[in-house]
Amino acid sequence: MMEPEIDYAAVFQALPGAVALLTPQLVYADVNEEFLRVMGRTRSQVIGRYLRDDFAHRPNDAGAAVVRNIEASLRRAVETGERDTMELQRYDMEDPDGPGMLGERYWTMINIPVLGSDGRVTLLMHRVEEVTELIRARVVALSLQEAMLPALRPAGRHPAAARYRPAIDALDVCGDWYDLVELPGDRIAVAVGDVVGHGLPAAQVMGQLRSALSAASRVTEGPARALEALGLYARSVDGAENTTVANTFIDWNTHTITYSSAGHPPPALLHGDGTVEFLDQATDPPLGARPEPAPRPQATVPFTEGSVLVLYTDGLIERRREDIDAGLARLARSLAGHRTADPETLADALLADLLPLGGVTDDTALVVVRL
Repeated sequence: MMEPEIDYAAVFQALPGAVALLTPQLVYADVNEEFLRVMGRTRSQVIGRYLRDDFAHRPNDAGAAVVRNIEASLRRAVETGERDTMELQRYDMEDPDGPGMLGERYWTMINIPVLGSDGRVTLLMHRVEEVTELIRARVVALSLQEAMLPALRPAGRHPAAARYRPAIDALDVCGDWYDLVELPGDRIAVAVGDVVGHGLPAAQVMGQLRSALSAASRVTEGPARALEALGLYARSVDGAENTTVANTFIDWNTHTITYSSAGHPPPALLHGDGTVEFLDQATDPPLGARPEPAPRPQATVPFTEGSVLVLYTDGLIERRREDIDAGLARLARSLAGHRTADPETLADALLADLLPLGGVTDDTALVVVRL
């Protein structure tokens, strides 16, 4: 059977999204019709032109910075021979409904080297996709996420800080949460949790579980019993299975932290001398992982005035193809290096030290409490 002849020029023109082919010297060799439509150009205005010349008419605006970013990414692809995915770029263009008016536009871009028979880069495929509507939807979604999480207040005279960072590829709400609950006496409950999945379904489950744990912590005698009650409730909530939660009760009268974990990364206790203790002596499976309910373990540790308790979700420490111990070690080093910082400053420092430069690949929630 003869293989069919493939018209690669037709395939190139039919590719989804705007695609351009450039030489390693960053000169346009070919573009598809969608690229011309998006950029508002004709073929004669593009083919044979140097990339930067195509934007020479806008040398001093934000577009020039985008061009520099594109050029840097293309050169990385040439040097490494590997595809280079750029961070989200804002490049405003004329609004079709308002001639002469620039509209806010957002784009994702990926640059892929095409190798010749000698293994050297002969062409660069530059793919552009507009994601303006997704970004607008994300802003709404993140506002919803923030509305579903509690407004953080100091726990009496004890300052606290919280942060939430969505993954770069999660343009929607998701299932990470945190909570602080005031208890009778000089006590508070602090919890973080992580529902499997993304989107409104995960966010809805998150809202239900956060509210249920908040109520359970107020009426039970400790964090383990609160998680037991939450586990029973989770059995009636679709999508709640395999949720992980760390729950802590802080008591300033006895200077103790009592904690229990449902399959969650261990809270970190930063002592005044810079040593870090991971609270991992009361860990049990995630919610719904057992066929029948069972009592959960609980442990208590002492603390001294001025120590810091940090709870977080796995997005802060876990990396693909890396053992979790490496992430925990990074966290301990960062905590020790910033041990004198106030909670707000420390929370920002932890995110700066631990999250990838290219953007987080998993959602991250973080709570810092000065004890």
